[in-house]
Amino acid sequence: MIIGLIAHVGKDGSASLVQSVVAELDRRNAPYLLEKATASLIGKISDLDEALLSERCDLLLVMGGDGSILRALHRSGGHIRPIFGINIGSLGFLTCLGSAEYLKAIDCVLSGNYKLSPRSLLDVTIEGPEGIIPLERALNDVTISRGVRSQLVKLQASVDGAQLTEYHADGLIVATPTGSTAYSLAAGGPILMPESGALVITPICPHVLSNRSLVISDKSRVVIRSSGNQEVFVTIDGRPPNALKPSEQVILQLSPLTLPLAMMQDSTFPEILRQKLKWSGSNI
Repeated sequence: MIIGLIAHVGKDGSASLVQSVVAELDRRNAPYLLEKATASLIGKISDLDEALLSERCDLLLVMGGDGSILRALHRSGGHIRPIFGINIGSLGFLTCLGSAEYLKAIDCVLSGNYKLSPRSLLDVTIEGPEGIIPLERALNDVTISRGVRSQLVKLQASVDGAQLTEYHADGLIVATPTGSTAYSLAAGGPILMPESGALVITPICPHVLSNRSLVISDKSRVVIRSSGNQEVFVTIDGRPPNALKPSEQVILQLSPLTLPLAMMQDSTFPEILRQKLKWSGSNI
């Protein structure tokens, strides 16, 4: 098995972590490849970007946070590989272990002592008079929102061909279970279990207070379009936005592909929630 190493080069401590991981892999004669920016952190040279690295490796060891995992997925060039995350920072729902536990992480990767949680992905396309434009797949969420102007936008949404409603809001989030703990949660949406087989549609600051988050089947086909002439943008996992013209609509549906996300054998999602959200129960 060839391990691909990717680090968030802008995070404090990433260089020392990469150096420690590489030294340990060398000590164990374990085969690995470095992404080029990651290699430069420790004075090495590599010509592999994330896409080439993903093509040539069997597993990606991503050092950073949830955003680092999202970037690794989006830059993989469609070569989806299992991702094992080592967290550098405080909050990470997708990472397995903290940077201080890198030796344990290497043990788990080399021995296969981890489990894979298949995470749903959303296929996203823009359709209009000029044809169909496929966009990136979403691991977390797709946001349809206003531009730089502060005015609300009007968005018509339908589910499986049936009109849902017209939202008058700052925008609309369609999140996977993985993304339910991200932007959708901050906007007041519910948390979904990874294996729930659901999606959640969450309005952002809706004008009508009865517009609440809606949980739907992940087999549903969601269509959203602007019902006005406002500037509207489609953003996937916080990536650079795509403009949505008034004559176009965005279509979201479950991808046949999933991301195999590594988790510790004894880890459960409720435990992750308790730890990351600091749930301690009632103090009454």
